[in-house]
Amino acid sequence: MRQLNRLHQYQRLWHATEGEAQSVSVTELATRCFCSERHMRTLLRQMQQAGWLSWQSQSGRGKRGELHFRVSPESLRSEMLEQALNTGQQQNALALAQLDADDLRTLLNPFLGGFWQNETPTLRIPYYRPLDPLEPGFLPGRAEQHLAGQIFSGLTRFTSRSTLPQGELAHHWDISNDGLSWRFHLHSTLHWHNGDAVTAGQLQQRLRLLLELPALRKLFASVASIDITHPWCLAFTLHRPDYWLAHRLASYVSCLAHPQSPLIGTGPFRLVTFSQELVRLESHDHYHLGHPLLKAVEFWITPQLFDRDLGTSCRHPVEIAIGEPDELRHLQPVSNSISLGFCYLAQRPGARLSQAQLRRLVQIIHDTSLLQTLPLDENLINPTRELLPGWKMPDWPPQNEPLPKKLTLLYHLPVELHTMAEQLKHYLATLGCELTLIFHDGKNWDGCTQLASADLMMGDRLIGEAPEYALEQWLRCDQLWPNLLSAPHFAHLQATLDAVQRQADERERNLALQDVFNTLMNDAILTPLFNYQYRISAPPGVEGLHLNTRGWFDFAEAWLPAPAR
Repeated sequence: MRQLNRLHQYQRLWHATEGEAQSVSVTELATRCFCSERHMRTLLRQMQQAGWLSWQSQSGRGKRGELHFRVSPESLRSEMLEQALNTGQQQNALALAQLDADDLRTLLNPFLGGFWQNETPTLRIPYYRPLDPLEPGFLPGRAEQHLAGQIFSGLTRFTSRSTLPQGELAHHWDISNDGLSWRFHLHSTLHWHNGDAVTAGQLQQRLRLLLELPALRKLFASVASIDITHPWCLAFTLHRPDYWLAHRLASYVSCLAHPQSPLIGTGPFRLVTFSQELVRLESHDHYHLGHPLLKAVEFWITPQLFDRDLGTSCRHPVEIAIGEPDELRHLQPVSNSISLGFCYLAQRPGARLSQAQLRRLVQIIHDTSLLQTLPLDENLINPTRELLPGWKMPDWPPQNEPLPKKLTLLYHLPVELHTMAEQLKHYLATLGCELTLIFHDGKNWDGCTQLASADLMMGDRLIGEAPEYALEQWLRCDQLWPNLLSAPHFAHLQATLDAVQRQADERERNLALQDVFNTLMNDAILTPLFNYQYRISAPPGVEGLHLNTRGWFDFAEAWLPAPAR
């Protein structure tokens, strides 16, 4: 970007006298700008023609000329940024925004939040980290999971109005009396983001590709075949009844991309740009359900804005806009809730730890002030004794069994578990137990080699829509469980889940699953630690923001009032 390079050179000239007039030679200016004298003369001419400065040279080598500045670099950068945004050059805008955090915050504040850009409603969201690729299968981050659900569609979907799956690519489905045959009847007007019509054969092909992924084979172990019985009907034949099937197909992991183009979907938004600096979505004109009210949504990846010293940390809450401290009062906390997702402690039963010792460790965490005294800011966490509302931990008599001399704790992100691990280590040391900490740098257990040997594990369990189903999926697919439990114990757990999924009645199925988790908690194998406080703040004028279970909001429901004339 030549204009940006020219701006950088202009800044070098400006900073020598902080914008005051200078009596200086071309040789000195060329030294400041690290270029030749010939190129320096070209730059001065171009900057003068652009109205940035005036330069009155004197003839003769080494003679001093008079340099006067007409505009500040900050105003030029802001003007160029606005021009880049108004012409749809988001990458150039982000290149212009590479500044120190304080300067960047000042510069970007007018351009974040909701805007009508060239008569189209656009929402810009600053985000604290680059987003991971949207690959098929399980995704570790909340933002990536949410994006997958905005870009791709499944045969079914979850909505904010029901914990039961609703139709999406399929407008309805029917189930045989024995639960072994499921027919999903497709909308006949489906289109991919590239404008092509969707065929049942394409959806069948993508579903079969998904079922080849090892993690999803566990999830869909009951599926024997997927066939096309009519041009607009997909039929699933099962080995055994699975009344979670519509739930499994509504999960983000079952959203369907084009079989030849894995970034093309059928969701309300299509992916236009995906880079380390910018992710841009635009509404899908042929979306078959409610059409989005926003034209575009942009993630500006600006981690320097979220320095904790600036008071704008976004490690967990979703912040829609930021500004100078005296402007933050204009932001409106439009939605907040306690997440159903939780951080947990898992413990390995067996020869190393008796059940009495496992229970004592749980009591150390929950019956002392350990959780209540965690030095965490921003009111991010809420200690809990429930996996889900009503799924309570058992009460045991006080356990006084001496602990082993040494134990190992393995944990992964989020950052709060760093603090939790250190607190637990310090407390156990007072009881004569040396706790060795091992940190796995990830949002889940993928790639972790110590799972099979650690005594204790701490992690984070995201809960999306349909919380009971989300926990069933966790037991089936997360590699924590086969590494934590003995082979017979894990096989018994999977057989129990197979029995649970056979129950057609939703309430009975949920109660049976609750019994599974009650057993895990009663055996002190699993205990919840705390939930997160999700919140969204937005500037005035951004409407339709309703917090969902992942701590985000449905982009298709957000809208911007038309600007006043």
